[in-house]
Amino acid sequence: MRSVEVTGKTVEDAISNALEQLGVGRDDVEIEVLEEPNKGFLGLIGHKDARVKVTEKENPAKICFDFLKETCRLMGINVEIEYSQDADGYLKFNINADNPGLLIGRRGETLDSLQYLTNLVVNKKVKDKCKIILDTEGYREKREKTLINLANRLSEKVKKYKRNVVLEPMAPHERRIIHTALQMDPQVKTYSEGEEPHRKVVIAFKNNNR
Repeated sequence: MRSVEVTGKTVEDAISNALEQLGVGRDDVEIEVLEEPNKGFLGLIGHKDARVKVTEKENPAKICFDFLKETCRLMGINVEIEYSQDADGYLKFNINADNPGLLIGRRGETLDSLQYLTNLVVNKKVKDKCKIILDTEGYREKREKTLINLANRLSEKVKKYKRNVVLEPMAPHERRIIHTALQMDPQVKTYSEGEEPHRKVVIAFKNNNR
C-alpha cells in the first residue's frame, strides 16, 4: 500500500495535495490527521500547517489486475482484462487473450492454476478474504455445462450400483457446480473431501453408509 504524509494550510488542502500525489480519489484512501493547523499568535508567530497521513486502501481488483497483467506478460500472452462482481460476491475477471488456448491449457489446468495463484496473491494482501474466478473465451460457461452433464451421468451410476463415486480434484467454484446440480436429487447426496488444491466431490447414494 502506498502512503504519504503531506502538509497544507488547512486539513482539506493537505488531503487534496496527498490525493494529487497518489493519483487517486478520496474514496480510495484512508485519512489520518496528524496535526491540525495552528494560526499562531496574531496569525503571524508560530503558524503551523496541517499535516495528514493518507494511505491507499487495499483494492483486491487492482491487485488482481496488476498480477494478471504481469503474469500474462511473462507467459508471452497479450491480454485485455474485464472485471465484474456477481451476486455471490465472487470477483470475476474475463481475460481476452491473443492465444486463449495457451491460457486455458489442457482441460483448463493452466487457467485453474493461474486462478489458484491469483487467489493466493490477492488474499495475502487484503484483510477481507475474497474469491476470484478467471475466465477466457467463455470457457467457464462451457465447463459448467460439461460438469452438470457429468454430475447427472454419474448420479445415475450411483443410483444404479448404489456405490459412491469420487470425482477428480476440482477448484471450489467447480465443486459448487456439482453440488448445486444434484442438490434436489432425492436419491443422492454430495460432499467434498481432501485438502486444497486436491479437494474432491463425492457423489453418494443416500441409503449407502459412508
